[in-house]
Amino acid sequence: MAQAIIGGLVQKDFAAHDIGVVEVIEEQRTKLGSQLGVRAYASVAEAATQKGAPPPSHPPKSASVLGDLVVMAVKPQQMREAATALAPHVSGAVVLSIAAGIRLADLSRWLGGHQKLVRCMPNTPALVSAGIAGVYASPGVNADQRSGVEKVLAAVGKVVWVKDEAQLDPVTAISGSGPAYVFFFIEALEKAAIDLGLSSQDARLLAIETFVGAAKLAAGSPDAPGVLRERVTSKGGTTEAALASMNADRVAEAIGRAVRAANARAGELADQLGKG
Repeated sequence: MAQAIIGGLVQKDFAAHDIGVVEVIEEQRTKLGSQLGVRAYASVAEAATQKGAPPPSHPPKSASVLGDLVVMAVKPQQMREAATALAPHVSGAVVLSIAAGIRLADLSRWLGGHQKLVRCMPNTPALVSAGIAGVYASPGVNADQRSGVEKVLAAVGKVVWVKDEAQLDPVTAISGSGPAYVFFFIEALEKAAIDLGLSSQDARLLAIETFVGAAKLAAGSPDAPGVLRERVTSKGGTTEAALASMNADRVAEAIGRAVRAANARAGELADQLGKG
C-alpha cells in the first residue's frame, strides 16, 4: 500500500526526492530508491538525521525533522514498535496511520501523547489508482493539514471523511474488505459459466468485464443501483429468473450478515491490537 501511494504521488508530479521512506528490508529499500527515486532509509533514526542524503528541495515548515506529514504504513502487529521508535521525531507533524484496527487513542499513547493524528482505511484497488479510503482526523488536525492528507490519499483513489472514528469499522467492513466480496462473486460467476459449458478463458473475461462495466455504469449514473437493476430486469425474462432465485435464497440478507460480521470483527481486532 505504501508503494502504491508513493507511486501515485510521483505520477501526480510530487517531487520524488521530497519523499522519505523507512524500509528495514534492504532489498526493498534499494528498489524503492532506484525505481521511484525517493530517499530511502534503514531506520527512523537515520531518516531523522537525513544521513547520507541532501535535504528535501522544499524543507518542511513544521518542527518535525521528518516533514509535515508522516505516513505509518506498517502491519498492525508492528505498529506499537514502529510508533515507539517514531515518537521522539514527530513533534509538529501530522501522523497518518493506514494500519487496520489501530485506534488513535492507542497510537497517541505509543507516540508519547502526540495529538495530530489521522487514521484511514484504504483498500487494495489503490494498487491500480482506483481505491477509496475512509478517513478520520483527530481534533488536533486543522483544515490545511486535512487538505494535505487528502491530497496524498487522492493520489491513489477517492477519499471519504467520517465524523466519528467508530465509523471506520463499518468502512472497513464495506470497502476495506469489500474487494474480497467482489472477487468472491466473480469466482462464483466464473464457475457457473464454466459449468454451463464456456471455456475457462471466456468465463473469466465475461465475469470480470461484466463487473467492470456495471461498476462504471453505476458510477457514472445519477440513478440508484436499484433503478439500474430494474432497467435490466425484463418481465418474465432471464434476469428476473436469476434475481428471483437469489431472493429465494435470501442473498441480500446473507450479504448484510457478512458485513455485520466484518464490522464486529473490526472492533474486536482494535481491542486486541490496542492492548499494552
